[in-house]
Amino acid sequence: MIHARGLVQTFQAGKGKRKSEVRAVDGVDLDVAEGEVVGFLGPNGAGKTTTLRMLTTLLRPTAGTATVAGYDVVRQSQDVRRSIGYVSQAGGAFSGARAGDEVMDHGMLYGRSRAEVQRRGHELFDQFQLDGLWERMPKNMSGGQKRRLDIVMGLIHEPTLVFLDEPTTGLDPQARANLWQHIAELRTRRGATVFLTTHYLDEADVLSDRIVIIDRGRIVASDTADNLKAQVSGDLVDLEILDPRQLGVAAERVAAVTDGRARPEVDGSHVRGRVPRAGRVVPSLLRDLTTAGVTLESIEVIRPTLDDVFLSLTGRSLRDAQDASADDGPEPTDHELEGALT
Repeated sequence: MIHARGLVQTFQAGKGKRKSEVRAVDGVDLDVAEGEVVGFLGPNGAGKTTTLRMLTTLLRPTAGTATVAGYDVVRQSQDVRRSIGYVSQAGGAFSGARAGDEVMDHGMLYGRSRAEVQRRGHELFDQFQLDGLWERMPKNMSGGQKRRLDIVMGLIHEPTLVFLDEPTTGLDPQARANLWQHIAELRTRRGATVFLTTHYLDEADVLSDRIVIIDRGRIVASDTADNLKAQVSGDLVDLEILDPRQLGVAAERVAAVTDGRARPEVDGSHVRGRVPRAGRVVPSLLRDLTTAGVTLESIEVIRPTLDDVFLSLTGRSLRDAQDASADDGPEPTDHELEGALT
C-alpha cells in the first residue's frame, strides 16, 4: 500500500544572515502492507507530519520516491487522492454547516452520485454512533462526535487506505476509548489499511500491528510493539529492602541474574535492575534472597513500555521529547512550506 525510498524534505528557516536549510525528513524508507495498521510514532518536530504530508500529496518531496495505493505521489497525485482517506489533526468539517451537508459535499467531490453518498453517509453515521446528528452543526457537537464526523468524511468515498493524523488529540479518556474502537474496526469491518500518526504511547500500542518510530527526520525502528519491547534490556525488577544493611547483598543477587547487563541501581531502600525473562527468573531470585537472609518489604516487576523503547533507541524519553522538541527545531509550518507544492 505504501512504498517509499529515500524521502527527503528540506525547508528554509530564518531570514537574512540567519537563513539556513533544515532537513525535516532525512532519507525515510517506509513500507506498509495491505490490511496493516501502522502506528507512526515520534516526538514533536521529528518529521511525522511532514512525512504524512508527502505521502498524502500535500507536499512535494525534495528528494526520494513514494508510491501510495499503487500510484506515484508526484506524477499521479490525483490518483493517490482518489484512493486514500485523510483525516487531519485540525479536522475537515466547517463548523457552521450542517454535518450531513458537509458529508454530501465531500463525497460528491469524489465523483460519487448524490444518492450513493446520501445512502453511504447515513450508514456511516449509524456505524459511528452519529445517528440523529445529520442536521446538527459541528460547532454544536462534542469533541468525540466531531472527530468521528471527520473520520466519516474520510471514509465516504470508500478508500482502501486511511491516514489518521493525531485522531484523538484533545479528547477526554472516554471519547478516546470510544474512538479507538472505531479505528480498530476500520480494518476488521472494512478491510482498510490504516496509517496512524500519534504521540500517545498507549494508543500506538493498542491499535497498531506494527510501530514505526521516527526521530530527527529518520526512521530509527520498525517492528511490532512486543518485539520492540523485547529489545529493551529486560523487565525492570524493583526490590524494596526492609533492612538497609542488606542492600549490598540484594544488589549482588540481582546482578547475578541480569545476564551481564548494566549493574543494578541502589536508590534509598530500593534495588532496581533489568532482568531478562523476569517471569522465569524471579522465583529463583526470591529463593536466593531468602537464603541470603534478605527481607523484602515489596517486589515489583515492570514490563518495558514503548517509552523505554524510545529511550533505548534515542537516549531520551518520548514524553520528555514532546516537551523539549524545541531543542531540535519544529517541523516546518504551512507558511514555510507554502512554495513546496509549486
